[in-house]
Amino acid sequence: MLVLTTDSPAATHSLGRKLAAGLVAGDVICLNGDLGAGKTLLVKGLAAGLDITEGVSSPTFTILQIYETGRLPLNHFDLYRLETPEELFDIGFEEYLRTDGVTVIEWADKFLPELPEEYLRIELQMGKTDAAERVISIEPFGGKRYNKLYEELKNLADTCSGYGDAGI
Repeated sequence: MLVLTTDSPAATHSLGRKLAAGLVAGDVICLNGDLGAGKTLLVKGLAAGLDITEGVSSPTFTILQIYETGRLPLNHFDLYRLETPEELFDIGFEEYLRTDGVTVIEWADKFLPELPEEYLRIELQMGKTDAAERVISIEPFGGKRYNKLYEELKNLADTCSGYGDAGI
């Protein structure tokens, strides 16, 4: 597991931008963390890294936002308000996992059995002493694709001296 620390919202956003550089059509990113941990901020960075020009917001009340203006479409799920797997199927969740874009799922751990077999899991936690600090854990699940993406991120992190405002 790769564990990174960012010291500001700008650094968390930057991490998302840098992660986006390695994404390809069909990739699935599962995000977890408490309310306010920075999940949507990381998605905003991903969107920026995908050259999406639309403003990204949390889809908490709409469950899904689709952004199509970048180099790859972005399907942004927020499963916080869903309670049952049936609700996932009602919104066509599985169909979005098979698109030509990138799918990001906030609160993914609520529906572990319904997740695809392969994805990149990212957990964000608030720092213990600094309100702006985030501890970000990244782990691949299943398949060569996500292991490769994980190694790219690990190599990028290894070449940086710090994770402050510059991100990784």
